[in-house]
Amino acid sequence: MKQSVAHPLVIGGGPVGLVLALSLQQSGVPVTVLEAQQPGAMYGDGRALALSYGTRQVLEQLGVWDRLAAAVTAIAGIHVSQQKGLGRALLKASEHQLPALGYVVSYGALMQALDARLAESAAGIEVRYQVPVQHLHVDGAAAEVTFQSATAAEPEVLVTPLAVVADGGRSLEAIPGLIRDTKHYGHDALVGLVRTELPHRNIAYERFTPYGPMALLPNGEQFSLVWTGEQAYIDQISALDDAAFLQALHQAFGDRVGKFLHIGKRGRFPLKLSKLEQTFAAHCVVIGNAAQTMHPVAGQGFNVGIRDAMALAKNIAATAADQWGAAHRLSEYQQSRARDSGRGLLFTDFLVNVFSNDLVGVGLLRGAGLGALSLLPFARRFLVNKMSYGS
Repeated sequence: MKQSVAHPLVIGGGPVGLVLALSLQQSGVPVTVLEAQQPGAMYGDGRALALSYGTRQVLEQLGVWDRLAAAVTAIAGIHVSQQKGLGRALLKASEHQLPALGYVVSYGALMQALDARLAESAAGIEVRYQVPVQHLHVDGAAAEVTFQSATAAEPEVLVTPLAVVADGGRSLEAIPGLIRDTKHYGHDALVGLVRTELPHRNIAYERFTPYGPMALLPNGEQFSLVWTGEQAYIDQISALDDAAFLQALHQAFGDRVGKFLHIGKRGRFPLKLSKLEQTFAAHCVVIGNAAQTMHPVAGQGFNVGIRDAMALAKNIAATAADQWGAAHRLSEYQQSRARDSGRGLLFTDFLVNVFSNDLVGVGLLRGAGLGALSLLPFARRFLVNKMSYGS
């Protein structure tokens, strides 16, 4: 069965897709969201997200932040150091007249807050659940999205002037001609919740080691650990029992939070840098993690995706309805996002390459860079603006 809708259609009901939908709703633009999973399926997802201060402002604007505030942990400062080397830097929210440099929240808590906002005022937004997209066809006139509903015997097709892929890339294989330029680091990230002897005092830690960056993010009364390194190295530390793992963590991180007392369930995922090599001229646009995937160092990727959603919503709201999906409007959106997303990819890749090796002399250069960051207010201001707003 084929139907036409005269408004944008969003593939993916995760945070980026729902931020886009809520923003379009505020501008009076109707939108349909297709989500493969059932309602509430992700509420138990404990993955930690690092929200920038700019993302907080977005969630405040959309009426989501008040529902989320009790579940977030503020980051008042970020301590940056390198293992086996000189140089330290401390970024402070108070130095930049900010209430926090960022916030840590679970994926599940953010989804609950977004869904609560949708339920409160759903006018203009239709969310269809359990409708995995099977195919996406784009031509010069429109985009056709084929999906299978649990209640329908046959696949359904929606024809839309603008299809937005915001599902983290899960539907990209259904898009003919879409090419990704991917750099595999050969590194994995190991994640988990750790309890420490000393309280976190709302300080996040970024620690660069010869194996790769590691981060401790304040999360409730504990820390969320993100420990990256070559896959063989992560294999080794993953195989350790809890006591040996905590000892290895202490050896790599140092004494700043005292002893590591407990590690929760550990997970891991491969790391890559990826961006779309080709996008459609009209009627389809890809945003968020589906458009660019970054190394988690410095917590850029998710927040870049939120800025994608807000920029696209602004572009659509400023476009006449009969021009939604037009090539010249999508070109303007792509140009508006090229600097932020491009610099985010370069910034995270630079940090990984410079701060994750043990070449002779590089440690001294890293130490000098961290020392300069500690001494120069304009350098700290640049870094904070980059993390908060992408500028």
